[in-house]
Amino acid sequence: MTWPARFTTTSAAEGFSVLEEVYAVRRLQVAPDAPFTMVQSSAALGGVRLERLRLTGAPAAGLTDGTGVLRIAHVLGGSLTLTHGPADVACRGPFRLPSHPFTSRWGDLDLFTVTVDLAAVQDHARGLAGTESLRLDFTGSAPVSPAMARYWAGTVGHLTRSLLPNARAMSSPALRAEAVRSLLTAALQTFPSTFLDQTARQHETSAAPGAVRRALAFVDEHLDADIGLAEIAEAARLSPRGLQAAFRRELDTAPLAHLRSARLAAAHRDLVRAEAGAGDTVEAIAARWRFFHRGRFAAAYAERYGESPAATLRA
Repeated sequence: MTWPARFTTTSAAEGFSVLEEVYAVRRLQVAPDAPFTMVQSSAALGGVRLERLRLTGAPAAGLTDGTGVLRIAHVLGGSLTLTHGPADVACRGPFRLPSHPFTSRWGDLDLFTVTVDLAAVQDHARGLAGTESLRLDFTGSAPVSPAMARYWAGTVGHLTRSLLPNARAMSSPALRAEAVRSLLTAALQTFPSTFLDQTARQHETSAAPGAVRRALAFVDEHLDADIGLAEIAEAARLSPRGLQAAFRRELDTAPLAHLRSARLAAAHRDLVRAEAGAGDTVEAIAARWRFFHRGRFAAAYAERYGESPAATLRA
């Protein structure tokens, strides 16, 4: 394997062909006879593809089909803007590109991407979570924290600077496989998903005493039911006051705050999974999880996820 394989062209036709084949970009829009230069470097490792794309010339736009892949990108120079319904989002890195068709605009773009098949990421997530029933959905595009963004960048940097150029290391199947596993684990820990939601619940459940575990399990099983503090306390076999003290001591939260947070996460998953044209509405999804005041739901949702419920539904 050569790191990196490099392709350069000043032919717009050749460049567009690469954009279509490698990045699934369709419906390209660029001014006729505009200057164009492409430099593309790439490498593959066990189903993971790493690419650096440099496009100079007139600004352009296109429709990209991200279905079936996890693609994490970092804008190193120039600009890349994604269009979500009526809103435009200027990208910074690292960030997760949508796993569905989306439109974008760019100018003098220098872009680094890591791409892997979503099915492979799901298999790895199920192995880490210890359950075959996990349905992996990525629920946000930005890293969960600046610290995890740095961790992701460090993992990718180690791979590109230390491992890929090392012929001896890359001749070892065990080292190649471990490098891929480390990268997939970093992606799952860095970007919001149902994997992080489930592992957080598992951690809470395994670390808490029996009464709190019973309360957490009851909440998970009755998220869409009309329950409150009394019902949760009864399931935990504690008094309401005792349950509140146990939650504060073990989880640093309150039972009803946990219930509200779990319902908000469930509504978020439904908004992400909703399909265009299927008739889903923000109001219906919110009501499914017992949010009956649209304004309060929208405010709580925006505070947690950084966008309105309608924006998630349109994405």
